[in-house]
Amino acid sequence: MNKEPVELTEGERSPGREKKVSEPREVKTLLAAKPAVEGAGVHLKRAFGFQEVPLFDPFLMLDDFRSANPADYLQGFPSHPHRGIETITYVMAGEIEHLDSLGNHGRILPGDVQWMTAGSGIVHQEMPRGDDEGLMEGFQLWANLPATRKMMAPRYRDIQAMDIPEVVRDNGTRIKVLCGEVDGVHGPVHDVVIDPGYLDISMPAHAEFKLPVRSDDTVLPISLPARPVSARSTEPVPPMAWWPCSATANKSSSPLPAWPAASC
Repeated sequence: MNKEPVELTEGERSPGREKKVSEPREVKTLLAAKPAVEGAGVHLKRAFGFQEVPLFDPFLMLDDFRSANPADYLQGFPSHPHRGIETITYVMAGEIEHLDSLGNHGRILPGDVQWMTAGSGIVHQEMPRGDDEGLMEGFQLWANLPATRKMMAPRYRDIQAMDIPEVVRDNGTRIKVLCGEVDGVHGPVHDVVIDPGYLDISMPAHAEFKLPVRSDDTVLPISLPARPVSARSTEPVPPMAWWPCSATANKSSSPLPAWPAASC
């Protein structure tokens, strides 16, 4: 796959953004993830999707396909089309083999991120495979493209785990910066049309995390339960993780059909 950075032209960049603000924001709503079946029979949990598009604009969907049971995910996601959106896939355990109509073929390994811009259209398949213990952990976020960029050329950014910086704060909070900026540390994904921030945060008990955001950002803190472990595993349960994702609402004049976390 092409791993070279792709520069946006001036017309592709997001419009001027407001400065970050420090005033606390109230949580507008709370949603619980719901079971769903996608692809060829993959059992997953959907944090948000169909009914919540107006609330979460420009985000369309967030799926959690973590499982220690291979029967839940091995059927995978055979060839299917995407158009007018971006899909962001983050793998934490196991791997996903990817193949598409542009001739790209590769694997998304633990800690890696694939940022795919479908643009004018692409057909691809994603086939998960667990680790030696049968554990698969992964998440996929969908983001809408602005109406003016829906027909842009498809492209990929493949980010390896070693290239994702981690910020460690004095209170023990650990922040992996996939995209955006925390404490002066910038993530490796740049020149994204919707100008998002995407973080993987682990917090010890009773810790506090604050993040300045712009007043027009859509902010999604996603609370994840303890990771599933196989029956043979004796490893301790890791701390709860949070996934704040933020981006400016794109106000697309040609939105996708409505699809289902806290929104603030």
